[in-house]
Amino acid sequence: MTGEAIARTTEQCELGEGARWDDRRAELLRVDILAGHVYRDTITDDGALVSIQVHRVPGTVGAVAPIHDDEGWLLAADQGFSYLRPDGTVRAIADVAPDWTRMNDAACDSQGRFWAGTLAYDQRPGGGALYRLDRRGQTELMLDGLTISNGLGWSPDGRTMYLVDTGPGVIHAFTFDPDEGTIAGGQVLVEVPPDIGSPDGLTVDAAGDLWVAIYGGGRIQHYSPAGELREELFTPAKQTTCCAFAGPGLHRLYVTTATEHWTDEQRRAQPAAGLVYAFETDATGVPAAHFRPEPTWWATVVA
Repeated sequence: MTGEAIARTTEQCELGEGARWDDRRAELLRVDILAGHVYRDTITDDGALVSIQVHRVPGTVGAVAPIHDDEGWLLAADQGFSYLRPDGTVRAIADVAPDWTRMNDAACDSQGRFWAGTLAYDQRPGGGALYRLDRRGQTELMLDGLTISNGLGWSPDGRTMYLVDTGPGVIHAFTFDPDEGTIAGGQVLVEVPPDIGSPDGLTVDAAGDLWVAIYGGGRIQHYSPAGELREELFTPAKQTTCCAFAGPGLHRLYVTTATEHWTDEQRRAQPAAGLVYAFETDATGVPAAHFRPEPTWWATVVA
């Protein structure tokens, strides 16, 4: 049984996103894409968020990932990939996307490769793409022709990759080759009705179910691996953007929200928007997969 949404922050984000559980430090990571903020919070036994630090990085930041055997974080930021050092400084790794686009949601597969989507600033159809940063620092365009490449996740056996394209409102399922890090045979698993909203960020729980934030719908849709809707979780904020299981036992679902394109007057009128919410659930999540760089190459990045 899933509980009610409980607000766990008071600061309104412009485009809160990218919730991830970093098991290295037992911290919830999240970002405000347009503000260029990376948030780090610990979680108390009762589910409250306690701020550890807010890193302010140049430009936009779409997503953050923990790094194996490293105290820093990997970012999908601006038009490429960057390394956020523990002292808050940022080093660019590679630019991959055109300057009329920006990085959006991103995640690592279980082998330690980093996958990141993009969208055009004007959100034009076909302007989005999906890139991969491998463990040796090589980048590759894996998929183009998307609109808003968004939530990413993998089935527990690592053989299926899920990808949201927010523009047409669909969740794709691809056959995934864990050894080669390639995708094939994409099919639409879920089409979200436009009157509900648009699919955004997602997470996959330990049983293989998908939990998908519905932007404009003020809700999380919980789907089976076959794409069947199991339940809906509602938040007081319409711009629901991402979700992740975090905290002790990984049973609580934390949900980021936004106030994108709002005026200050609108934000004051709707103080419940742009916050982080948490739900008590019977499900169990998994931590964010780590980026696992090849040591020799990585030594040149952190030097």
